[in-house]
Amino acid sequence: MTAIKTVATQPFDGQKPGTSGLRKKVKVFQQPGYLENFVQAIFESIGDVAGKTLALGGDGRFFNRQAIQTILKMAAGNGFARVMVGQGGILSTPAASCVIRKYRTFGGIILSASHNPGGPDEDFGIKYNIPAGGPAPEAVTEAIYARSKDITQYRIVDAADIDLDRLGDHDLAGMVVQVFDPVADYAALMESLFDFGAIRALFAGGFGMKFDAMHAVTGPYAKAILEGALGAPAGTVMNGEPKEDFGHGHPDPNLVHAHDLVEALFAQDGPDFGAASDGDGDRNMILGKDFYVTPSDSLAVLAANATLCPGYAKGLAGIARSMPTSAAADRVAQALGIPCYETPTGWKFFGTLLDAGKATLCGEESFGTGSDHVREKDGLWAVLMWLNVLAVRKQPVADIVREHWAKYGRNVYSRHDYEGIDSSAANGLMDYLRGLDLKGKSLGAYSVAFNDDFAYTDPVDGSVSTKQGIRIVFTDGSRVVFRLSGTGTEGATLRVYIEQFQPDVAQHHLDPQVALADLIALARDVAQIEARTGRTEPTVIT
Repeated sequence: MTAIKTVATQPFDGQKPGTSGLRKKVKVFQQPGYLENFVQAIFESIGDVAGKTLALGGDGRFFNRQAIQTILKMAAGNGFARVMVGQGGILSTPAASCVIRKYRTFGGIILSASHNPGGPDEDFGIKYNIPAGGPAPEAVTEAIYARSKDITQYRIVDAADIDLDRLGDHDLAGMVVQVFDPVADYAALMESLFDFGAIRALFAGGFGMKFDAMHAVTGPYAKAILEGALGAPAGTVMNGEPKEDFGHGHPDPNLVHAHDLVEALFAQDGPDFGAASDGDGDRNMILGKDFYVTPSDSLAVLAANATLCPGYAKGLAGIARSMPTSAAADRVAQALGIPCYETPTGWKFFGTLLDAGKATLCGEESFGTGSDHVREKDGLWAVLMWLNVLAVRKQPVADIVREHWAKYGRNVYSRHDYEGIDSSAANGLMDYLRGLDLKGKSLGAYSVAFNDDFAYTDPVDGSVSTKQGIRIVFTDGSRVVFRLSGTGTEGATLRVYIEQFQPDVAQHHLDPQVALADLIALARDVAQIEARTGRTEPTVIT
């Protein structure tokens, strides 16, 4: 048996996992010992790993394969009995959760920086998912961070690389490396949830669709399920080959970065339905012909129509949404007589609710939607659920959404992102907002009901999370929310969320930027965005 090497090391600053693990530039991860230190900190923080099985894979971005070889050798050095790794190192984030849960592994390591760009000069990321299949909770990530600050050595075996492209079992210093089909288990799970026969009939009837995989991880999944199992025409999947640099693109499924898809759906002869997913497959954008569905509305519409899908025919236990997500889902929950939970941003906060059976559907306004089938948000799942609803209702996307607004009212909503701003300026802006006392005051035509820094007490385990976003809520229910994103790798991203409830059907056609113009101006003024950041306009509007 190959000898285990114990390598002396020193801590690196800043190995604190964020909302979705540790994300840095590739060159940071390529520093000798940097990846190894963090992986060792994971292995020493999650309990006794001897004899256990680990799931492993990533979104295929630059450095994915090299990192996997290192992690495999470290897993062998730390006593794991088996590692299940997706063929070619590929494994979408929701598929990883599926595999962890199905095979009851001791959690898994997912290599991804999600929707961030990839390439030698771009981003890389790593996170640990717990045995329930979801992202590690704060208690675990804090333990990993604490260990990273005083680590002195890591364990690794000196062995040849594994052939990640050859399916089957491989020996690595006495540990079994199982290279498996990354699509099969996930595809079987999707078929158990949705009426594939009805969706096949939809495509057979001439229904047109485009799915933009953005040269990211969902390409193989979408081709196998949409063009394979469901019979969608060849070419339905755009940009379906995963590439280390995502084809020089930015794998973020929004109106800006998925511009080719948007152009196709808004063309005169465009298809009936469009969708996109991101780098690691956990986000989604939904489009109808000449119609954009906001993620907040998508969650609400899917919740209202969930029983049309076989896997949800018995109804929903509850709905959960992140705090910045619009209250559209709350209105559906109220009509259904089920609870709606408001959590901080970060899918890990849904985990306890899902495990306890308190929620069935979950969503975040940042293009994330999912359910209790796994413990991650799931881009392709959301697309399939929409296809199931479309197959049953036999109506265009726009008609379904407008009928939903007519029934529940419309939560007019927009998000303005200011990307790559100076971190100290961003933190100063947030500190300034925290110091304001606006209750009872008038801001333009609006009267403030309250303002606060959102805090959350988990109803299942009692854990408390503070400083989760500044809210200014007005007496008519409108609100603006300010939050710093935890998903970037340089500078800071300020997200500003603007929302107003509109019950009048005659006003539902208005563009959100027009309908929300007064609130948008108010938000910029109250936060002193231009003065504090130098930015006169947001980088991205969704």
